[in-house]
Amino acid sequence: MARILAVDEDPSERWTIERILRGEGHEVVQASIVDEAVRLAGDRTFDVALVDYEVHNQQGISVLQRLREVQPACLRVLVTGNLESGTVVDAVNRGEVTRLISKPLDPSRLIDAVDQVLSSRRRLVEVARVQEAVASEQERLMLDECLKGDDLQLAIQPILRVSKDSSSEPDLFAYECLLRSTHSVLSGPLPVLKAAERHGMLSDLAAVVVKRAVHWMEKLPPEIMLFMNLHPDELGDPDGMLERLQPLVPWAERVVLEITERSRLQGLDSWERAVKQVTNLGFSTAVDDLGAGYSSLSVLAELQPSFVKVDMSIVRGVDRDERKQRLIDLLCRFAEATDAKLVAEGVETEAESAVLEEC
Repeated sequence: MARILAVDEDPSERWTIERILRGEGHEVVQASIVDEAVRLAGDRTFDVALVDYEVHNQQGISVLQRLREVQPACLRVLVTGNLESGTVVDAVNRGEVTRLISKPLDPSRLIDAVDQVLSSRRRLVEVARVQEAVASEQERLMLDECLKGDDLQLAIQPILRVSKDSSSEPDLFAYECLLRSTHSVLSGPLPVLKAAERHGMLSDLAAVVVKRAVHWMEKLPPEIMLFMNLHPDELGDPDGMLERLQPLVPWAERVVLEITERSRLQGLDSWERAVKQVTNLGFSTAVDDLGAGYSSLSVLAELQPSFVKVDMSIVRGVDRDERKQRLIDLLCRFAEATDAKLVAEGVETEAESAVLEEC
């Protein structure tokens, strides 16, 4: 069954179309004016639009053009008594009209025309499905290539520790890992991550990240820690996660696992066990991007992180915003009360740094 929009100022024509096509099991929605047709197309999806050649002094072709903008996938059929019109032929050639139906309406021709455009639609959908499958497989192969080669690396960014002695310069405390990709197509961390999610290859990506993190741990001074992101889905597979983290166990006390997207944790039954297992191995945990989007205080309480990282949206311009300063002050007290360290992300100016140090 298809949903069909019939647009004609003549009520008898509309009812004729509805009677014929309802008899074939289709749903028919009528419109007598152009604005009504466009509004209907904005509210619901139609498979076919049947539009008369002229609707209240507007050409049906222009009506179909407007409908095409609202619903590109809707098949557009023009009902006309002048099949030889140059305007009509041009519209067909430009793709603005999918098919023509001549007047006066003949039930068998109308049914055949609708059946043919719906058959054409099904073929197009199947072609699109095949193309999507091919593109998906190509993306999976590119991701596999990316994971097995040298395209993925970890850049590191310093985390400085502020001394209580205001006269002392901040000292290097740790580095944060940042995923980078030089692949020609999957050329950034987000495309790589999204591709891994789509193809169920997050564990493969995590294994590569761990391998690159080991490379840094072998180079960093022994007093420096390393922060690395942990995808929330990793917590849904505690045993697999522990297996992937094994290469980092010799440096566990210097590795901090950052947990993001806390809203997703509440849908995972095993996240608490996963966090307990990694902390038993000596890893620390951090809550990342606090202040960005949804954050559950109950999850924060359950996680008991060693570090709380304030999102850069709060840090940006903190020197010029007293509300942000009060929020940072509140988070400092929260961190002190929970025996956690507070990390401000994305500090870019001396003014921001000075205000944060004061907080």
